[in-house]
Amino acid sequence: MWLQVALLADEARAEPLSEALMDAGAVSVSLEDADAGTPDEEPQFGEPGHPAQPLWRHSRVVALFSGEIELAPALAAAAAQIGLDAVPPFTVEQVAEQDWVRLTQSQFDPIRIHERLWIVPSWHTTPDPAAINIEMDPGLAFGTGSHPTTRLCLEWVLANIEPGHSVLDYGCGSGILAIAAAKLGAGTVHAVDIDLRALESARDNATRNNVEIKVQHSQTPIAQRYDRVVANILTNPLCVLAPAIAACVAPGGRLALSGILATQAEQVIAAYAPYIALTAGAEHEGWVRLEGSLAC
Repeated sequence: MWLQVALLADEARAEPLSEALMDAGAVSVSLEDADAGTPDEEPQFGEPGHPAQPLWRHSRVVALFSGEIELAPALAAAAAQIGLDAVPPFTVEQVAEQDWVRLTQSQFDPIRIHERLWIVPSWHTTPDPAAINIEMDPGLAFGTGSHPTTRLCLEWVLANIEPGHSVLDYGCGSGILAIAAAKLGAGTVHAVDIDLRALESARDNATRNNVEIKVQHSQTPIAQRYDRVVANILTNPLCVLAPAIAACVAPGGRLALSGILATQAEQVIAAYAPYIALTAGAEHEGWVRLEGSLAC
């Protein structure tokens, strides 16, 4: 038996509290936006000139303890370590002992994006050896093909990338879009992200899939312009980055954006209007893909 404890903390105390909980005996700690799913939800992003905030204003610190631990003294010790007079508000949930690896793997089956493309976790046999198969396991970086926005972008990649095209995957996460482009025969494929863990994941996934992509931190200037640019991020950063992303599209090139709720499409279209005209190309489960071409 395990005990999962969720404590509330402000942005100044969330990380110190997570470290103190580890010192007090937690086997793992994660941070979440306590306002997720509400109008106060705060997407995290950062780009040159637009740094991310340190953490959410209201964080949920989720710690996992062995059921054998004396919880009250452990929480009190963690609170005292960061200078609190009392333990912050918290909830406790019992978690049964399970084969976590087998349970996690059972939740991820091969995903058919198209008759030509499958996303296959490493523990599964390839369903169609004749198709393009991308080996991709769930990890820290976003992008396994299961989310509607990733599917929307993969469908665009399949329909728009031809051998020899230069491709930029901006906000690459796991690198799944860049890898798909490389497997389709794209020439130069660059994957850019603000998160070092994402870049490491993209690099490792490319190696696993026997393709070559160049990974680059978004703080490094992008000098090249590309035949195809795809960005699957979120509405707010997409709008902030409109000048930078649009500038990466070569004359005659095409751009696809996702991570956008259908209700937010007009906001993004307006942000890109000075640079490139966008229209809604597809919608899936309330998410939309916007796409456009740059005149020669």
